Amino acid sequence: MATITHCTNFICNPSISTHPKFLTLHSLRSSSLPKIHSTSRVGVSHLQQRRVVITKATGTAASDAKKKKDERVQRVHSIEEFDEALQSAKDKLVVVEYATSDDTESIEIYPFLVDLSRTCNDVEFLLVMGDESEKTKELCKREKVDKVPHFTFYKSKEKIHEEEAIGPDMLVGDVLYYGDNHSAVVQLHNREDVEKLIEDHKIDHKLIVLDVGLKHCGPCVKVYPTVIKLSRQMNDTVIFARMNGDENDSCMQFLRDMEVVQVPTFLFIRDGKICGRYVGSGKGELIGEILRYQGVRVTY
Repeated sequence: MATITHCTNFICNPSISTHPKFLTLHSLRSSSLPKIHSTSRVGVSHLQQRRVVITKATGTAASDAKKKKDERVQRVHSIEEFDEALQSAKDKLVVVEYATSDDTESIEIYPFLVDLSRTCNDVEFLLVMGDESEKTKELCKREKVDKVPHFTFYKSKEKIHEEEAIGPDMLVGDVLYYGDNHSAVVQLHNREDVEKLIEDHKIDHKLIVLDVGLKHCGPCVKVYPTVIKLSRQMNDTVIFARMNGDENDSCMQFLRDMEVVQVPTFLFIRDGKICGRYVGSGKGELIGEILRYQGVRVTY
């Protein structure tokens, strides 16, 4: 194990049960932003013109319904609109999808972005169509986006994470991990928060499960939806909390003091004392360890 001197000394530990080999994002298939090609039709027949009119008339209701469905995803058309949207979001998580009109992967993942926008009311969602105009091309260039689909995550106008060519499950996991402000998982931002949480639960003797990770740790993101689910199912007997070690100096010093050298690490705390830990992102192993510290006999 590495000695902790800097954030980069931490090891992102994969699931103990499966030990998946994580590939670099650039090894996944993604498509480059295409050039804009404009086409025009000449000599449209009278019948074709009538069809256009009929289609527009009968399609209005469907178009209105789609607009209402997508209204939580804000489409931005320029650098100015983009910067204004980040400014308006303040400290909320902002998820930006960069796409193009003819990219299959962009088209396939967009409905999942819309679904997320309807369920995550404390997260802002933006869509940038890279081939829409010269202005959106300039925006993509400024943000150094040359492949789609591309997702970036912002908080307080600061880029905190980005992904390329991800699937729906990873998108959901990223949104939960970087934008979780409403679940039963207590968010800890410094040593004082940890000490207060421990002090508050000395009386009720509840088990505290502290999820320690890093902002850009793939296994940490992967296991977090399980942490949220468990926090809801065990809310009567277990307190779940989370700390990102690279959030600030206080968090990093806490991780060093706790001798955390691999992430994710789960610390089990009861009556003010650390009674054990689990290192890894295996869902079954995590649940088993929690049950074991709850006094349930577990056989692996």
